[in-house]
Amino acid sequence: MYAEPLARLIEELSKMPTVGPKTAQRLAFHILRMAPEDAAKLSQAILDAKAKIRYCSICFHITDVDPCAICSGPTRTQRTICVVEDPRDVLAMERTREYRGLYHVLHGAISPLDGIGPDELKIAELLRRVGAGGVDEVIIATNPRVEGEATAIYLAKILKPLGLKVTRIAHGLPVGADLEYADEVTLAKALEGRREM
Repeated sequence: MYAEPLARLIEELSKMPTVGPKTAQRLAFHILRMAPEDAAKLSQAILDAKAKIRYCSICFHITDVDPCAICSGPTRTQRTICVVEDPRDVLAMERTREYRGLYHVLHGAISPLDGIGPDELKIAELLRRVGAGGVDEVIIATNPRVEGEATAIYLAKILKPLGLKVTRIAHGLPVGADLEYADEVTLAKALEGRREM
């Protein structure tokens, strides 16, 4: 129905999360209406992001420098690590402007139904970080759903014997929600009301 290049563009756009066929079609037609230099900027931005963005070798957050700005930040406290599931959760926590420690991104949550166990996450790297010393508290800020809770319980079980204070952010967040969609006030209150596990 469409010319081959347009059909291919729609097909590729529809592979993106939350982009269905109609949205992909609208995006494709918008791209066609863009000035050539704007389309070139968009395509170059995509290529640059793919080429330059990588994971921090310490916390596994996305970055273009290694270590990332948070891990190398001189004003960050090194004694507290906040564990999150996804790089977007780091950005959500940073929007609160309440937390001044470091992060550790697991890149997922334990989900046996999806074939994701502890070995598929960055848990071994977290254990190496806290094992190196200098960390007093680990805040577990996994998402408040079944997989996030299972991950939090597992982490508490393996971290507490190391003599660390292990806390969980309070459940001011709605169950089933993702951190990235929570507002700053809710996240700040959840962080303040964290409890020891």
